[in-house]
Amino acid sequence: MAATCVNEVKTEWPELVGKLGDDAKETIEREDPGLRQVVIVLEGSIIDMAIIPDRVRVWVDERNIVTRVPKTG
Repeated sequence: MAATCVNEVKTEWPELVGKLGDDAKETIEREDPGLRQVVIVLEGSIIDMAIIPDRVRVWVDERNIVTRVPKTG
């Protein structure tokens, strides 16, 4: 599955599901240094529902494994 891109900027990282959260965060920051915020979030955490185009949430389980496709927004 190809990652979704807008104007040649990657907006999803499906290949990171199942990877370590810290490694996923580093990959996203390296591939898109223009992002303001890349945040690791533990599954079940309470979050705000604001859509922020230059933020990516990396959802992880208790073992720090990425559980959802990281996406901008």
